[in-house]
Parts: sequence; structure tokens; C-alpha cells
Amino acid sequence: MSICIFPGTFNPIHNAHLKMAEFALKHYGFEKIIFIPAYIPPHKELSSNLAKHRYKMVEIATSKNPKFEVSDIEYKSNSPSYSLITVKKIIEQYNIKDRLNFIIGTDAFMNLESWYKINELKTLVHFIVFPRRGENPDYTYFKTGEYSFEIAPMEYIDISSTEIRKETKNGETTRDVEVYIKENGLYTN
Repeated sequence: MSICIFPGTFNPIHNAHLKMAEFALKHYGFEKIIFIPAYIPPHKELSSNLAKHRYKMVEIATSKNPKFEVSDIEYKSNSPSYSLITVKKIIEQYNIKDRLNFIIGTDAFMNLESWYKINELKTLVHFIVFPRRGENPDYTYFKTGEYSFEIAPMEYIDISSTEIRKETKNGETTRDVEVYIKENGLYTN
């Protein structure tokens, strides 16, 4: 089975995340996109108390697409979410023989060198990098650094999780996620 993982904080998941996954399904012909909400992201200050809400919002947002799946592999770990550990578990679970496809934004991609055991991780995955509008990073290092990656040719959608947390705006997340955020009093401070 041709799968692609989409790890992330998803704080909260929004329509740009969903469009990226839909684009990957169509453009690359994947049979399944597996969303993997981080329990405790190692590179971000985030309360573990929010983990169950972030996980639930991903479940809600992806529920209408049968080719989307949500993995609790990091949520169940109850510890910091390191991509290497997750990737190894997914490779074993799905008996993957080649590199595992991995959706990532440019901001995270440009910081890969700070990731846990990146030299091992980069031998296991093929990164599909989604740039933001106005970004024009220099990928030279990654081309010479034995990374397997490509830049997704998708037109950027200007939605930010940070802005959604400040003020939920209609249409930036699914209606069901907006309702969940309001019902649970998330992002109110």
C-alpha cells in the first residue's frame, strides 16, 4: 500500500492541512494519508493537557475522507514525540520496504538538523515539502546532505494555526472543529 504520513502539532488542524493532504493523495497517488498528532512536540512549548483536544480535532477534521487515517502512535506514547521513533513504528506496522513518504512544511524542513537522530531519520523517509507563500529557501544543503525530498507544486493557502488560536475565523477550520473549539473553551486566553 502506498501511504504517506503527515505528522504535526495540529494546534489546531485547519483547512490548509487538509488541502495539503488532499493534494498529496491526488498528485502523488497515495492510497492513504496518516495524520499523526504529536503528543508533546520536542521543538515547541505546548501543554500535554491540550494533546487530547488536538488529537480529537484531527479525528473530527479528517472523518469525511476515507483515505485519511489518524494514528494515535504518538498520543499513546505519553512522552515527547520524536519522528524517528514514529517512523520506525509505522514502517514496521505497514511492512514498508522503501522510504516512507513524509509531509512537512518548509519551516520544519529547514530545521531538520536539530531533530533527534536526523542522520538515521533521513535514510528512512522521503520528505514532501510544502512551502509557504513568499518563502524561497535555499535547499542546496539538503540536496548535498543525502536527504530524499521534493517540493510539492501546490499553490499555497494562507492559513496559520497561530492566527486561528488568537481568533477562530469562519472557514479556516472545518465547521465541526470550530464547534469543538468553542464547546471546549480552547484558545480563549
